[in-house]
Amino acid sequence: MNSVTAHDYAWIRNSPLFDQLLEWGYTLTLIRGRSPHEVLRAVEAEPRGTGEGTAGLADAEDAHRDEVDGDEWEDSYVVGAFAAPGENGDWTVVLGFDGGLGLPSVEKLSEGGRVVVHSTNGGKPIHLFHWYEDGELRTMFEDASARHGSGSDELVPLLAEVGFPVTPEGEHDESAPDLDRFDRKAAVLALTERLTGVRVTESFLRDATYELGLVPEQPAEEWTSVVIDITDAHGERFYKEWTYEEVAAASARARAEANAPVVITYEQAPSVITCGEPGAVDRAARGTGE
Repeated sequence: MNSVTAHDYAWIRNSPLFDQLLEWGYTLTLIRGRSPHEVLRAVEAEPRGTGEGTAGLADAEDAHRDEVDGDEWEDSYVVGAFAAPGENGDWTVVLGFDGGLGLPSVEKLSEGGRVVVHSTNGGKPIHLFHWYEDGELRTMFEDASARHGSGSDELVPLLAEVGFPVTPEGEHDESAPDLDRFDRKAAVLALTERLTGVRVTESFLRDATYELGLVPEQPAEEWTSVVIDITDAHGERFYKEWTYEEVAAASARARAEANAPVVITYEQAPSVITCGEPGAVDRAARGTGE
């Protein structure tokens, strides 16, 4: 049985490559049962040849950025894919310096198999983890004690084993020390290996030969709801979801109120102002009439 924990990924603290991933923002996606070529074709990536190691991948991304108008950002990006042995067969590993955008169509890519993804958007940062199984989102989280998905509690034993501060019930463990970004990422890498059987090392990513592809900018999806999900430092959680219809109705009410005529009412009859009377306007403004 694979007993890897966050301790096995302590190397990321002294890794120039991982510092670069965290600074730039990245997505690392592992897909079971599909070749690199199949994955790139499924996400409609434009072939960009091959790149030697992460240096070649970074060069390809830089070249793409040079092609884009410097005054206009677009959410297309270059990814690199290569095959690796893992649990229950071969996996395709896909790395992108994409600011955490992630591959499109991951649910579809997981049909008949499994997809595990972790990412960081750089700068802010937001660290996300996703596990898909047979076309379904099983678990996703930023904070391991606030999970979503159809199997959000299935990973609780593994979360605790690899080093996340969660209780057997899956809540935040108040007695455990808070994780810094390296501890959190080390635990995510250990969890990913538990689910895939793929051991990630610096040389594993740095020295691979990547099949490169340009993932096109994705059309904006129509949204159906807005969710606010906040867990404070004490583990107290606030969760609220508004549907599109509720948001639209609230916006309509706000517009109606903003466009409504202003009605001024008086608690008493307004003062009568005699033209030419010294101070009359000032007294009326104060509502005194004296």
